[in-house]
Formats: sequence, C-alpha cells, structure tokens
Amino acid sequence: MSTAEVDTEKGSTTVIESSDSQKTISSRRMSKEDQAIVEVERDAPEVQQDEVPLYNPHIDVSGVDEKALLRKMDWQLVPWLSFLFLLSFLDRTSVGNAKLYGIEQALHINDTQYLIALTVFFIPYAFFEVPSNIVLKRLKPSFWLSFLMLGWGVIMTIQGLVHNYGGLLIIRWLLGAFEAGLFPGVTYYLSCWYKRQEFGFRTAVFFSAATIAGAFGGLLAAGLSQLAGVGGKGGWAWIFIIEGLVTIVAGVLSFFIIQDFPDTARFLTEEERTFVVRASRRTARSARRARSSSGMALYMGNEGPLYAIALFMPSIIDQLGYSATPANLLTVPVYVLACFVTCLVSWLADRYGGRGWWNIGCMLVGGTGFIILIASRNAALSYFGVYLAACGVYPCVPNVIAWMSNNLEGSYKRAVSLGMIISWGNLNGAVSSNVYRAQDAPWYTLGHGILLIYIGISLICSTTFIILFARENRKRERGERDEVIKGVNEDRDDLVCNGVFASVEEARREKGDTWSGFRYRW
Repeated sequence: MSTAEVDTEKGSTTVIESSDSQKTISSRRMSKEDQAIVEVERDAPEVQQDEVPLYNPHIDVSGVDEKALLRKMDWQLVPWLSFLFLLSFLDRTSVGNAKLYGIEQALHINDTQYLIALTVFFIPYAFFEVPSNIVLKRLKPSFWLSFLMLGWGVIMTIQGLVHNYGGLLIIRWLLGAFEAGLFPGVTYYLSCWYKRQEFGFRTAVFFSAATIAGAFGGLLAAGLSQLAGVGGKGGWAWIFIIEGLVTIVAGVLSFFIIQDFPDTARFLTEEERTFVVRASRRTARSARRARSSSGMALYMGNEGPLYAIALFMPSIIDQLGYSATPANLLTVPVYVLACFVTCLVSWLADRYGGRGWWNIGCMLVGGTGFIILIASRNAALSYFGVYLAACGVYPCVPNVIAWMSNNLEGSYKRAVSLGMIISWGNLNGAVSSNVYRAQDAPWYTLGHGILLIYIGISLICSTTFIILFARENRKRERGERDEVIKGVNEDRDDLVCNGVFASVEEARREKGDTWSGFRYRW
C-alpha cells in the first residue's frame, strides 16, 4: 500500500489511500484543491503514489477530536505568544509615552533629534527580519525567541539609564535589531501549526496584543511616572527600566513555555502530533516567484499609519489641549475598541472569506478618520477621528499577513516571503516616525496627509490583488494552467508550457501556489 497526503482548505485532513485493488477517500469535506488531486491521481499509475509518504503511517488518527485539539493548541500557543508581542510593542512604542514625561529635556535633545532616535529603530528592525526567520526555521523557536527577548529586555532596561543623545541612538538601534525577529517569526511559526482557514483569527488575536499594549502602555506610563525622583531618575526612565525587567523575566520563562514545532510538541499525544503534522505539513520549496513585491507595497500601506498612530497618539491627544497624564489615559479606550474591532474583523474574514474586501473596508474607515483630523479644528471631533483612524488601521495588519500567508504555498517560501513583506512594511516605520513634526502642532495636517497617501496605496494594492487573484482562479478553473502528468494527459501538447511532471504531487511540490490545483483567496 502507498499513501498520499492532501491538505484541505476547509474541514479535516483528506487522506488518499491506494492499493492494487482500490482507492478510498476519507473526509468530511474536500476543497477544490483536494478534488483536483483525487481526480487526476485516480487515473495516475500506481507507482507514482510512493513519492509522498504519509507522516507516521503506523499511527491511527481516526480517534482524534479535531475541535478539542484546536482548543488545546489555542490555549497552549496563542496567549503566551500574544503576551510576548504585547511586551515587544510596549517596549518599542513607550518612547512616545516617555516624551510626555521629559525625556527630551533630560537628554537635552530637540524635536528633530527625537525623531531621528525613533527612525534609527526601524533600520535594523527591517533589515534583520528575513535573516531572523531563516534562523528560526533552523533552530528551535523556544531557544531563538527566548534569546531575542532576553536581548531586548536587557537593552530596554539600559535605555532607562542613558544620559545623552548618543547613548539613546545606540540603544534604539540595538532594540530594533533584537525585536526584529519576533513578529515575522511568530507569524511563520503559527502558520506551521494551523490550516489556512484557522490561521487568520489566531494571527489577529496575537496582533491584537499591539492594541492592548497601546492601552496598557498609557496606564502603565501614567503609573510609573509617579516614580520620578526615585534613585535620581525621571519618570520617563522608570518606564523603560520596569518594562525591560519584565521582558527579561518573560524571556527566561519563554524557554520553558514556548513549544517548538508540532512534531515535537510535549503537550500533544502521539496521535495528535501526527494529526497536526499531516494537516499542516508543507514540502519545502524555493522562494521563486513569490508575490513579495506586491505584498510589500500592500503591507507598507498598512504599517505606515500603524506606527504613526502607535508612536504619536499621546502627542496628538496632548496637543488637543490635554496634559500628559490625561493624554496617556485618553489613548486607553481608543486601543480597547481597536482591539475588539481587530479580532472581530479577522474572525469574520476567517468565517466568510473576502480578506481583500475587509482590507478595503477597514482602510476606508481609517482614511475617514484621518480626513476628519485634517479638516477638524474641534478637539472632541478630532478625538473621534482618532478612534476611526485606529479602528481602521489596526485590523488591516493581521488581515494582510493572513491573506498573504494563505496565498503562499511552501514552508521556506512562506517563511522568506513573509519576512520580506513584514521587513519592507516595518522599514516604512522610519517614514512614519518623522511625519508628526513639532512645528505642525497642534493639528498635524502634513502628517495626516502623508498617512492618507499610505492608505491610498493600500486601497490600490488590495483592489489589484482581488482582480488578479480572481482572474487567475478563473483561468485555473478553465484548465488553462493544467500541467502535463505522465501517464494521464501526455497527449496535451498545449499544456507543456505549464510543466511536465511524473505525478500530481510532484507538480504540487515543485510549483507551490502556481500549481493548477491551488486556488487563491481574495
């Protein structure tokens, strides 16, 4: 007997078992991709089936409760990873809260120097994301992610001890280098555990920690600022020191809490490990022809406004007439609502599809918020605009990551491509770090206008992806992208341009998301 494993888009794993006398198909539901494999492999020579061995063929997974397994994975993986991202986002953006508590005066820097210090963070942050993802794939996630956390926790603590501008620049650069690997690393890591239709919501819950960090950061900054004068340090310094120490503790604990990949998961039984690997397994393929460039532009349109909001929301509200502590506290309800909207949008997109349309809808809401901020000269109306801007921008980031990941087939391709997309998006944080200049206060018309341009880029790219993905799917439905499979349709000379393969699985393995049975999600 030989067995070929097939991954489904919806429902449970489909397994094709073949023998000399029969082929049986066991599944609750099958996607078009799986049906394409079944239809062609029914007619394929038996000898070809041995090319893709079933993982742990001696293990019977028929008794695994998939829903219970999914809940177990969710509780084991998502909460702690979300907490780590909360610390990451809190550590990188707390400089915005610290600004209200005298960091510029203490270090004797002007507004331009402050903006440069923000910008310096994003250069290594973008540069090291792809290499970090490659290292993560080769090393244990429990080791690599813990190492990164320990590194940036120490650096964050030292940031509270700097005495001059040069020290601040060095610390911000090192912080960017160590924080670079967490978000793309966890995004890739989760894609190794979950199916395509399960991945988006988990990514959104993970990313929603950024909105919680925004809300919690305002509260924490208001509280820690009361330590001003303790040990001769200002309130801004204690924000960095305490957050850094918490991160160090989390880094140590992460080494014991973070699971590695599904095949070695300690919290799963052998049957459950086998089930997860069979469901999420992808054969490594080259990163050729990845849609990275278009995805980079799309993600850029989301990340630019995101970092501007995260870094400058306290300052924007402060300039509306509120003092430091009330301004920080007024960011809390904005982030709480943005967190709820982020999770809701992703859940709806997972359930009903249409990630491209959700992206367009959210960006239109965010764009409306920035238009209000440009046009309004009323503090209350401008504050309402901040709500719209945050609730429009934040849901788009996990939505785009899930959308791009869903349309990238192959573990190596997905790891590298996601790293490239996220890297380029984060590099634009260097731009958004400089859009809100002191001379443009209190209404920051120029900054809001630049972020509207970013939103326009996101809208154009989202629309383009929807059109191209839909058109390509129609071509595949018509058979225009079918490959020549030896022993099945060798007489189709018109299909030779799509490739000639010994079996359907070889075509899928070699072509990834360009395989004729793959359907893009839009």
